[in-house]
Amino acid sequence: MKWWIGILVNALLFLAFSGYFEGFEVSSIWSAIGASFILSILNMLVRPVLILLTLPVTIISLGLFLFVINACTLLMTDALMGSHFEISGFGLALLIAIIMSIVNLVIQKTVVEPRKQK
Repeated sequence: MKWWIGILVNALLFLAFSGYFEGFEVSSIWSAIGASFILSILNMLVRPVLILLTLPVTIISLGLFLFVINACTLLMTDALMGSHFEISGFGLALLIAIIMSIVNLVIQKTVVEPRKQK
């Protein structure tokens, strides 16, 4: 259930970002859901390898380098989606990664965890 909530939240964030940021484009809601699904697969498979490879830099930066890894997975999602999902550059991907991390943390603490306690 938590995984599906994450996919829907990320798809809604992608749609919202496409309206707010120039250089970030999503062609349809189905593209947003597909990009969210691909991003979740990349987060399960590729992100742990990237974290392990960049562990010294992550420790030195006190974990802030994880935002760079998140931006890289967003750019990988862009490459895999083709023309339906576009991010214009690394700076925009980094900004979106930071905002997505904050929003997902808030959703996790306010929606998902209270449901666990019931």
